Amino acid sequence: MAFFAVVCAGLLAVQPITARAQVADRVNHISADLGAAPITTGQPVHMVLHFVPDAGWHGYWSNPGDAGYGMQLKWTLPPGWTAGQAEYPVPQQLVIGGLMNHVYEGPYAVLVDLIPPTGAPAVNAPVKLEAQWLACTDTICVPEQQSFALTLPGQSAASRDYAKWRAAIPAPLDRAGTFAVAGKTLRVALPLPAALDLPDPHVFIDQRDLVAYAGSQTFRRQGDLLVAEIPLADTVVATDAVSGILSLGDGNGVRFTAAKGTVPAGGDLVGKGGGAADTGPLWLLLLAALAGGLILNVMPCVFPILSLKALSLARAGESDAQARADGLAYTAGVLLATLALGALLLALRAAGESVGWAFQLQEPGVVVALLVLACAITANFAGLFELPSLSFSRGGEQAGAFATGLLAAFVATPCTGPFMAAAMGAALLLPAAEAMLLFAALGLGLALPFLLLGFIPPLRRLLPRPGKWMETFRRVMAVPMGLTALALAWLCWRLGGAWFAVGSIALAVVAIALLIAALRQRQSGQRYAYLLLLAVIVPVTAGAQLLPRLYNDAPAGAEQGIIPAQPFTETALHTARAQGKPVFVWFTADWCLTCKVNERVAIERESTRDAFVKAGVVPLVGDWTRRDPAITQFLTAHGAAGVPLYLWYAPGKDAEVLPQVLTPDMLATLAGSAQPSAQSPASASPSPAPAQE
Repeated sequence: MAFFAVVCAGLLAVQPITARAQVADRVNHISADLGAAPITTGQPVHMVLHFVPDAGWHGYWSNPGDAGYGMQLKWTLPPGWTAGQAEYPVPQQLVIGGLMNHVYEGPYAVLVDLIPPTGAPAVNAPVKLEAQWLACTDTICVPEQQSFALTLPGQSAASRDYAKWRAAIPAPLDRAGTFAVAGKTLRVALPLPAALDLPDPHVFIDQRDLVAYAGSQTFRRQGDLLVAEIPLADTVVATDAVSGILSLGDGNGVRFTAAKGTVPAGGDLVGKGGGAADTGPLWLLLLAALAGGLILNVMPCVFPILSLKALSLARAGESDAQARADGLAYTAGVLLATLALGALLLALRAAGESVGWAFQLQEPGVVVALLVLACAITANFAGLFELPSLSFSRGGEQAGAFATGLLAAFVATPCTGPFMAAAMGAALLLPAAEAMLLFAALGLGLALPFLLLGFIPPLRRLLPRPGKWMETFRRVMAVPMGLTALALAWLCWRLGGAWFAVGSIALAVVAIALLIAALRQRQSGQRYAYLLLLAVIVPVTAGAQLLPRLYNDAPAGAEQGIIPAQPFTETALHTARAQGKPVFVWFTADWCLTCKVNERVAIERESTRDAFVKAGVVPLVGDWTRRDPAITQFLTAHGAAGVPLYLWYAPGKDAEVLPQVLTPDMLATLAGSAQPSAQSPASASPSPAPAQE
């Protein structure tokens, strides 16, 4: 027992020596050096903590982002001395498995001011520091630590480069900004000179867990004010102040603070996708818009409306003057509608509204109005009544052609996506004048075939000669127009629920019945026919006032199909990517015909489902049937003016934007080429290393 006690005592005696030897022998993957800048009497002592990561390794900013942890500094100073806040250079963004990390992948330095008491000498003062930090690669993370001890002035290699490291620290803005919370978005207004270039801005927030770090940030400029819009984290952290670093995108940045206040709406988009240089040549965008308008003439969503124009052109074939006037009136209607929609869209976005192209079909009132109009046109086609601007039994009238152009352009907007996505996305980023040119090019493309028919007689001679067949054709066209009315009734259900749809249909039926009765009285020469027309307006207006009471505020959500997709949120996307699995995200709307065709042809297929299950693909669907600011912001960040938008995330890679017209086997092929990867250790948040090993 005595011998055993002696052995144990010997082991305890050598244990501290062994531990110190292990610490001394360990080589950090991020080497560190501590030194002091030249000392000025009466001024704080500027300390420089210089780091050099090994190749493939990185350190972290004070707020590491979704993963990792920030550096911890423990100073041992002479009595009366204090240490200021650590100052960091502008960090870099590193996304691993869908998680955003704020890192430094090259040499960097953290500066700390040591403040001596008044009258105390700054030389010959002993300074000690215990520093702990996390060193990571894309696959592993290692907690590291190092002890420093020096006597001021404590010159080192880091000291000699103090001016260089000081220049890398972002300078503070001369004025504080303001911030406000709008829904799920943090909006920060910063005073920034308009002449300052912002190639790729990004805001790094000091406050932990306040924002979704990997969320898409949007920047708008109003003169010398920059407004940043950043998605909030799911669990909102209350704060009275916001601070951080605004990275300008070229390695430089500025430090800011912001207090609660008013943040103005609107402004011109800046940054990636925010300038004309990023959208491509304007002439190419104009050609794309013109071609998109031409192709709209054969889209099913526009065909029932264009049948009106086909009949009027066939009727006008006997008169060149009438054909030209008809073509010009139709073109004027189309251009007016597209320019008005474009101007309204730009105005709403400038006012801070989250809207995109075809926004009018996200408004229940607009859909109800279209439903009533579609029912009226169906009844007119079926011969139940004659309305002069919709009549085809007598000479052509420019009012009818103009009205047809307005209606065709209004209904055609949801079909523009597949053929002019780049042009419409650019229209939301370009200056207002250039954006309006794109909207005009779209309208001209839609009207061009009928404009050419009006001014080129040989083309008109290719049309069938007028005859009794026109009345038969008109009644046949009542079928697709009636189907359009049914589709609008279904959309009313998707937007506002079953009772809202029933009320909308009842309103349309009552309005058409009263309209038919009033018009028949007028056509029979009744004295008080115009009073009967007034009788149509009163019940329709009253019914419209009751409809909002039937509206269900709870969104219907995307219809569940063969693919078991989760609703899209940026948090769900980040979580899925963090699991190292392939992710497929698609954005759709019930009023988007192209979206529904793609879903039937390429997405909602058993072969696609089986390929997704085999590859472990996580499907997410964003339903944009109703207005959704979060989805609108995400679409804008990806240069999309509307739906459809299809994104494929291979494990560990950024998003691949897929074509807006999907082929049947495209998704199954992508799933077959992707395999889930193991979760990256860097995506975990290891606990800080203990003070002693």
